[in-house]
Amino acid sequence: MLDVRPVGYVIGLLLMALGASMALPLIADIIEGNGHWPVFVESGLITILVGMCISLATANAVRDRLSLQQTFLLTTAVWLMLPVFAALPLMIGASDLSYTDAFFEAMSGLTTTGSTVITGLDDLPAGILLWRGLLQWFGGIGVIVVAMVFLPELRVGGMQIFRSEAFDTMGKVLPRAAQISSTISSIYLGITVLCALAYGAAGMGMFDAIVHAMTTVSTGGFANYDASFATFQGPTEYIATVFMLASALPFVLYVQLVNGSGRPILSNSQVRAFLGTAATLVMTVAGALILFDDFSVEQAIREALFNIASILTGTGYASVDYMKWGGFIIAIFFFSGLIGGCAGSTTCSVKIFRYQILFAAVKAQIRRVHSPHGIFRARYDGVAVSEDVLSSVMAFFVLFVVTLGVFSVALAMTGLDLVTSVSGAATAVANIGPGLGDIIGPAGNFASLSDTAKWLLAAAMLIGRLELMVVYVLFTRRFWTA
Repeated sequence: MLDVRPVGYVIGLLLMALGASMALPLIADIIEGNGHWPVFVESGLITILVGMCISLATANAVRDRLSLQQTFLLTTAVWLMLPVFAALPLMIGASDLSYTDAFFEAMSGLTTTGSTVITGLDDLPAGILLWRGLLQWFGGIGVIVVAMVFLPELRVGGMQIFRSEAFDTMGKVLPRAAQISSTISSIYLGITVLCALAYGAAGMGMFDAIVHAMTTVSTGGFANYDASFATFQGPTEYIATVFMLASALPFVLYVQLVNGSGRPILSNSQVRAFLGTAATLVMTVAGALILFDDFSVEQAIREALFNIASILTGTGYASVDYMKWGGFIIAIFFFSGLIGGCAGSTTCSVKIFRYQILFAAVKAQIRRVHSPHGIFRARYDGVAVSEDVLSSVMAFFVLFVVTLGVFSVALAMTGLDLVTSVSGAATAVANIGPGLGDIIGPAGNFASLSDTAKWLLAAAMLIGRLELMVVYVLFTRRFWTA
């Protein structure tokens, strides 16, 4: 029988860390003098005490290594338990949310989805705004560690192709994760500081620069204003684009670069494919805006660059209501969100490397049809792709489409229209942020949806953020009996 105590011990420690981190928004509220700081005292104490109780109750089962089953369970349980307590300040704070709405917001933050149910962001206390930014910043670094350490070892969705590149961790997942996390944290913090300084130089206030830097580098997309990034125009859009794209690149390349052993980033086939895809989409949208919407060249390039980067990386910022740009561009935005960035980045969705492997497999199959007696192998970055990677990638695509379909139907059953149901499912499973249509589009939010729809979307965010199979395997009988 699966021993869950080591998993509980780690979760307890993380809950204590989460509770301790509530001191930061507490300080922000004290500085602002809004009298909201007791919310974080109460929420922090509850979270720390619960985490302490869980850790003490399970400390007798601590091991140096986790089994494969325990690693699967831990990966999912962390992303499920942290929002439960991260929602507390949102529920009892000035945002005045129900627990359903608070959990939705917390899950959206920690999974870096960026969908929101809060209106009146402009008037919220500094502590709540900072807490939303911190949730996304924590989620972003957590996603990188999961993608670099856990998923390759769990052989999920073709991620095992990066095992040698993302360090040897088999048999020592947690100790190695801590070691890698320290290096990643320094790089992640450094990029965030650079982003905040750049925003400040472009005219943002210090508080806005810090929060938006956290939600940009995490590719999360929470903003401090109801108008999202439309509050800032011009240079800030270019700065945001640079850091969104930088955060969509594999962080293992940054780690190797810092250690002096990395090859040039642009020589990586995944990076080239991602940047090439982004450039093609930007040129297509900018051209359409110039031809059909009478945009100036600079405005068309700026808005296309910013909004395509935002959707492609799953950040979810919006500088304009692109629903007014016509069906052709809306379709481009929808499918851009289903591409995603590079593996081992803060981004979401399918990831560009899976499309590379898919196209390579299709190409090899076409060549087999033309030359039945030939031997052709799908190749990625010049190396033949193994059968287990191919099958894992194909399984991911099938599961992704099925998951998208199931959640679309489930959302439609709550009374939502077709566009809202399909785009809502897509934005949750792919962790993008805004959907399409008048309700959840770039000019709207998720506040008016029913509680049932919000719980469905929260579940979809979790499943999508953990690459599908990590969650689905927990529902198999063999997982619990093996």
